[in-house]
Amino acid sequence: MFLLNQNTVIPPDQNDTAVQLAIGNLKRDISKACKKSEPCMQSEVEPGEIVLIKGLQEKECFYLNISNGRLQIHASDTLGFVYGLYEISHTILGIQPFWFWNDQKITARDAYEIPSDFEYQSTPFAIRLRGWFVNDEVLIHTWSVNGRKEESWEMVFEALIRSGGNMVIPGTDRNGTKYRKLASDMGLMITHHHAEPLGADMFARKYPGLTPSYAQYPDKFIGLWKAGIESQKDMHVIWNLGFRGQGDRPFWADDPQYQTSKARGELMGSLIRIQYDMVKKVDPDAICCTNLYGETMELYKEGYLDFPEDVIKIWADNGYGKMVSRRQNNHNPRIEALPPDSDHGMHGIYYHVSFYDLQAANHITMLTNSVDFVCSELNRVVAHGITDYWIINCSNVKPHVYYLDLIATMWKSGKVDIKEHEENYITTYYGKKDVQAVKQYLNDYHKYAVSYGPNEDDHAGEQFTNYVPRMLISQYMKDRNSTQKDLLWATDAKDLKGQIDWYMKLCQEAAKGYRLYCRECEGAVLSMEHHAAELMKDSLLLQAKIYAYCFSGAYEASKGLLYALNQDYQLGFYHAGLAREQYDQAYSCLHEREHGKWNGFYQNECLTDIRQTAWVLEGLMSYIRNMGDGPHFNAWQREFLYAEEDRRVILVTNMENHLTNLELLALMKERWSD
Repeated sequence: MFLLNQNTVIPPDQNDTAVQLAIGNLKRDISKACKKSEPCMQSEVEPGEIVLIKGLQEKECFYLNISNGRLQIHASDTLGFVYGLYEISHTILGIQPFWFWNDQKITARDAYEIPSDFEYQSTPFAIRLRGWFVNDEVLIHTWSVNGRKEESWEMVFEALIRSGGNMVIPGTDRNGTKYRKLASDMGLMITHHHAEPLGADMFARKYPGLTPSYAQYPDKFIGLWKAGIESQKDMHVIWNLGFRGQGDRPFWADDPQYQTSKARGELMGSLIRIQYDMVKKVDPDAICCTNLYGETMELYKEGYLDFPEDVIKIWADNGYGKMVSRRQNNHNPRIEALPPDSDHGMHGIYYHVSFYDLQAANHITMLTNSVDFVCSELNRVVAHGITDYWIINCSNVKPHVYYLDLIATMWKSGKVDIKEHEENYITTYYGKKDVQAVKQYLNDYHKYAVSYGPNEDDHAGEQFTNYVPRMLISQYMKDRNSTQKDLLWATDAKDLKGQIDWYMKLCQEAAKGYRLYCRECEGAVLSMEHHAAELMKDSLLLQAKIYAYCFSGAYEASKGLLYALNQDYQLGFYHAGLAREQYDQAYSCLHEREHGKWNGFYQNECLTDIRQTAWVLEGLMSYIRNMGDGPHFNAWQREFLYAEEDRRVILVTNMENHLTNLELLALMKERWSD
């Protein structure tokens, strides 16, 4: 018998930083899961020692057993030991991969007894290179845990490792550089954003006064790549090769001399070869990859892009979980993003559980396409032999934990039993008592999702309720006689009114559905145990409220625009004001779920930016008021503030200060609200 408690000894490993950090985290876990106790002097079962033994295990694998009163971890490499340490925490202490992100309830015990015949043998992962891209990480970017910004990133990387990950893009742009060493120290391999080849500095940042053209400045680009390689020489790196523009866009947007697919493919292929040779010169065994993403995949499939055979080709979904090329602005060719059977070599995927496209994707809410759909697509990925590399866009982690856990299950064996995973996940984090209730509302989340187009993956995320209204409002204020060109991907309506009509009908039905879903979730919460209820409020119920309020706001905004187009400016102003209130409510819901360590988590919600939608609507209110009540702004005030007998007696225009928009709206609500 082995006794695991706070007196258990784990000798430090001073030679390996990642192992040392994992030992520290296991000690922290023991302190959470075990009560403080005095050293055991005469117990029949003495607290033992956990020891690390270098042995003949496969790469990244480990074996746990009890021998001579010690709990032994046998492994042959760093990640093998790291995984083994976390497996003790998981299997024996019951601490789960997303304990931090799901606020797992951990009840301390005196000790954990492990039988003498205990053993655990891990097996190799079906997916060789697997990890997360911490992308669009605006919430984590400004949030601190225990007064430390770095701790939030430590929790991201720890959750990834606990989930079986071995690779990470540790943030976007400067964050990717800033947290690179931390991720590496914790045992993760480093790879790079597809717009930042070799993890090098962006040309436009290093040389802000120069045109980012390789044709003009080849030596400067090569210098940046060399510096990128040098800065990561002490890390284990999966080198991303490629050449996009200075934002997440094609390079020819900055260098228009490349006008044909042939010219674009030739340049990109030649630069990939240069980067490849630079890396291989430093490390002949280096692993290299390149993203077939957006326009790059089109060039490759058309035969214009060529690169070395041992480079991993990374195929990407469209941001909505479908393995087709992404929609860029109004261009949506939906080319299948899977290799043909004749395309030999190594392949990987870049897959989104969160996406930011300024159109209809999800960012602060969970993916709106169903679990069945996602698993079907990932099964197709495995069937095409794509098991060399999976990088998952995890965004800010917290809203996306369920899908991250699901995909991590697939990393292990290349498949997942959806129902079994669902049962395990809910039992683990919500508790056995509330499994059925959570299961129902987890599945209903996808059933209420709004289909905005003809494709199976065309389900709206919360960006659809924020970007589209802002597009329509902007167009109305700029030129109401023209269509909003940024909406051609969504509707073929011939004028702005038609676009608004199309959008309003979708939002009206969606608002009804999500309000019903909210009521169902709120009802379920009332009968849940406290911990499960709080987690439900932080996850499914919060996201249901975001959709209910934002779709209601989008519907009211559409009504306001239609009234304004018809020159019924008072009703236009009124419904714009009602819309603004709905978005304010949605944003308030985020702050209501900032508690404990989550205080400030949503403070920097700046991509979907619900607050901006409310601000744009307040601007629309001012614009419509100017159209209907300007230039003197007293007629509406007299109509809604004055008694009937005083409205038409205008000896003095007004005897009090002009009302603000919100004060005027309040008077309208008194008269018009049901």
